[in-house]
Amino acid sequence: MQKTQYSPEEEQTIMTELWNPRIADDPEAFVMYNYPWGVKDTPLEHFKGPRKWQRRILRKVKQHIEHGKVLNLPRLLRLARASGRGIGKSALVSWLVQWFLTCRIGATVIVSANTEDQLRKITWPELDKWVTMSLNSHWWEVVGISMKPAKWLADLVETQLKKSTKYWGAEGKLWSEEKPDSYAGTHNHDGVMVIFDEASGIPDSIWTVANGFFTEPTFNRFWFAFSQMRRNTGHFFEIFNKKRDLWDNEQIDARTVEGTDQAAYQEIIDEYGADSDEARVEVYGLAPMNDEETFIAPSIVNEAVGREVMDDKTAPIIVGVDPARGGSDKFVILVRQGRRILDIQRYNLSDSEIGTMEGVGHVIEAIRKYDPDIVVVDETGMGGPVLDRLKEQKYPVRGVNFSWAARKKRRYGNKRAEMWGDMKDWLRIAQIPDDKYLKTDLSGPKKQPDSKGVVFLESKKDMKKRKLASPDSADALAVTFAYPVASRHESGYDGQTSGRDDGNLWLSEPATHGWMSH
Repeated sequence: MQKTQYSPEEEQTIMTELWNPRIADDPEAFVMYNYPWGVKDTPLEHFKGPRKWQRRILRKVKQHIEHGKVLNLPRLLRLARASGRGIGKSALVSWLVQWFLTCRIGATVIVSANTEDQLRKITWPELDKWVTMSLNSHWWEVVGISMKPAKWLADLVETQLKKSTKYWGAEGKLWSEEKPDSYAGTHNHDGVMVIFDEASGIPDSIWTVANGFFTEPTFNRFWFAFSQMRRNTGHFFEIFNKKRDLWDNEQIDARTVEGTDQAAYQEIIDEYGADSDEARVEVYGLAPMNDEETFIAPSIVNEAVGREVMDDKTAPIIVGVDPARGGSDKFVILVRQGRRILDIQRYNLSDSEIGTMEGVGHVIEAIRKYDPDIVVVDETGMGGPVLDRLKEQKYPVRGVNFSWAARKKRRYGNKRAEMWGDMKDWLRIAQIPDDKYLKTDLSGPKKQPDSKGVVFLESKKDMKKRKLASPDSADALAVTFAYPVASRHESGYDGQTSGRDDGNLWLSEPATHGWMSH
């Protein structure tokens, strides 16, 4: 017998609404419809709906579904968020679970966490709380760390739709690092959602096995990972570094989330320091450094993202080029004027003559668009042929080699460290876009001083050992500080394409870089 507070007619209306694509394919619409936002005498009486960061994710799921239908391509959505504490991750997990099971009849949800206690004492009680508040709470039975359809609903689906409900439900799945194969499980054509809660603590072997849940070519495949980034190694860390192209990822500073305790975050910063591991993990959503200092602190990068600066049309326009070397590295073109970045372009090119010529073509397009005062190319590796080809065509280009001696020899061990040092100083007064690749790259390398205190920058080889991506975007910005460049009015700039090809005409020898005096 159906246990419900609704009449058969009301129940039919609820089913019609929840299974209508308008809600079934839009988890944000589901969340707004299924929970009593703003309803008096309910726990949500004083809440209007999800927070902005939660809405962004719900909308991304909707977009993924829409794109899959348009392209007729059953793709897997991988989405990860690293954040400070207390922003509402468990609530979002609860909504996603209930939406998927409600709107994808017969589907399976697997939820895992860093510990069994996390599943039993935090994740599942939160799920039970939201199910209890929901319009269709009577559809579900939440017991232990499982969620199954109520018997009346399972019987209805099996008799009316002739559909098995054996795999329909959510399971809190435990894991053993010593026996990762025991984690393997269901394959389901009706859809599979895997959620890793506090994902930073889940070992790499379990991530590998979890890939096996998504072998069925169904449109309904979702993999979510949420966590504070408590480790600077492991699969979750790599999602924001080496594996960042495979996942929709974002690192969320808890202070930017509405409805959070701002005073609590400030207390952490005040007690431990703005660049402390505690602030990085608990507030900024960043990985700890384990007392090994980054060359450019994340706080400097974050402040540059939020800063407003005035445009200076007289400042020189400089194009920096960091050519790719194949593999996961990207060919990056960055355009800077004064204290602003005008453009960042990234290309995946082959490490071949064809790739070189394609890269040259992209640089020429940027030159024609921005009419820069100078183009600076990292001339090592693939950069040599790129530089040669641009010189042959009389473009205002110069090369820089990261191993060259620094001008400030007492402070920096080579040209690369010096350029990054100048870039770090620039970031304190500049504004940069909220670009996840650039932000990650800028805070990636460590500072490695020698016994005399001369500073070197961590090598790309050593970064890759730590599973960090090559800092291509940051290197493209760094090379824009390789040479002093005159302001546009000093070099006779009149707003028209100049066609200059003599380096001495667009280079000057001021005591400081152009950006320092503008």
